[in-house]
Amino acid sequence: MQEKSLRATRKEWIGLAVLALPSMLVTMDLTLLHLAVPQIGADLEPSSSQLLWITDIYGFFIAGFLVTMGTLGDRVGRRRMLLFGALAFGAASVATAYAQSPEMLIVTRALLGVAGATLAPSTLSLIRNMFPLASQRTVAITIWSVSFMLGGALGPVVGGVLLEHFWWGSVFLLAVPVMVLLLAVGPFLLPEYRSTQGGHVDLSSSLLSMVSVLSMIYGLKEVAKQGPAVVPLAVIVFGLAVGYAFVKRQDKLESPLLNLRLFANRAFSASLLTLLLTVMFLMGIQFLIAQYFQSVLGLSPLEAGLRLLPAVVAGMIAALAASAIVTKVRPAYVFGAGLLIAAAGFTTLFRVSADSGSGTVVLASILMFAGLAPVSALGIDMIVGAAPPEQAGPAAAISETSNEFGGALGIAVLGSIGTTVFHGSMADSYPDGVPAGADDTLVGALEGAARLPGEAGEALATAAREAFAAGLQVNSYLAVPLMVLLAVGVTFLLRDVKPSAQEEQDLIPAADSAPGTADGVGEPERSPAH
Repeated sequence: MQEKSLRATRKEWIGLAVLALPSMLVTMDLTLLHLAVPQIGADLEPSSSQLLWITDIYGFFIAGFLVTMGTLGDRVGRRRMLLFGALAFGAASVATAYAQSPEMLIVTRALLGVAGATLAPSTLSLIRNMFPLASQRTVAITIWSVSFMLGGALGPVVGGVLLEHFWWGSVFLLAVPVMVLLLAVGPFLLPEYRSTQGGHVDLSSSLLSMVSVLSMIYGLKEVAKQGPAVVPLAVIVFGLAVGYAFVKRQDKLESPLLNLRLFANRAFSASLLTLLLTVMFLMGIQFLIAQYFQSVLGLSPLEAGLRLLPAVVAGMIAALAASAIVTKVRPAYVFGAGLLIAAAGFTTLFRVSADSGSGTVVLASILMFAGLAPVSALGIDMIVGAAPPEQAGPAAAISETSNEFGGALGIAVLGSIGTTVFHGSMADSYPDGVPAGADDTLVGALEGAARLPGEAGEALATAAREAFAAGLQVNSYLAVPLMVLLAVGVTFLLRDVKPSAQEEQDLIPAADSAPGTADGVGEPERSPAH
């Protein structure tokens, strides 16, 4: 088989555009809800507990169902699973838009999460199927990854416009025309693929994976909200124990939900760990920067979102550039360079203060996104490409689960460090008559300061803003050496992975004997890294 017959055609690239749209919406749906929360609160009057579940349950269910849906897609057909997910996501979006009570909104958001869990692994595993040549697959997965970033960036802007002119449910109806388009053109543009290995999906394994992931994500989110309290830590330990039971069960099954032999591949494991840590720092610092813009500098959510746009654009450009560079340069060096650029971004935050303005933080964000976005996109490509074609569904699900864990872990860890620094800095800053720690968050301290007269209120507000900026500084002090160590480690671990142009020379001769069925055509298997 010649390279020409393996090279993707215009049909596959148009199909990629169709696949990128639902991926963008999955991320956009998270930011859209955050903007709509005030109107939802006024209209449906949920309790504080109900409002938390409305906000969080979508992400919980996406994380919990990813591994099951990824494996199920390989068994019943990736395109079939994607189209089913699109239909379910569109229907759940309509139900969410017209929810009449907090309870109904929680249920519909949960259904959106389950449907969303079918979209990410299905789209990613289909890309593995549609682009057998490594260089084209890298570009395709980078475009797919950029669509997630674009969704996060456009969410506040599009949502702000809609909420200014329509009711809160309008933001969820954005998904409907996209899902209708996917259902209309998907059967013609996207190939079908199902694993030749067969076997059924083990329900016990599915339950164990869901309970484990949901418990750990829930525990991490609670740590981010209330600090390392006993209950959330106990939930995390419970999730780890259930995860251990899940791993032990996979060893005993003839058709496991997750093939643990994937982790024996160095490219797979090193890329997965790098992706987890990259997303952890990216999401954690973005969480703190958003608070800095709004609570320290006093910007509106829309103004804060606009100041993050240059960083997102820089990240997208850097990711696309990196996908071209790895055709000639070993991925290990691109990973290392990206992490060092990110370290330079964290170093820029050494100078941040309450009165440093937005320029320093915008510059730091640009460097961090430009460094970490290519690492994230190439990491996903390495994870999916290192797995055999018949394991692409679970591999895609693992990469997405790693994203969810990384985000929750980053907000919990970096948020907790910031909170600890804030408390330490504020210990002696409360004026007479205000108990120390009475308002132990930045928002609480600023609200308390607004109730105090004259100079006392101004002094408390200034101290609170400086304390939060100090927490941002301490996080950057810790991040820089970790970025450098990670750069050295991943460069060493991935040193044997070839540039994609060189790798294709190994792919092409073996293509005729590759396993898998995709509309009756075999799919070439990526040569493993040692």
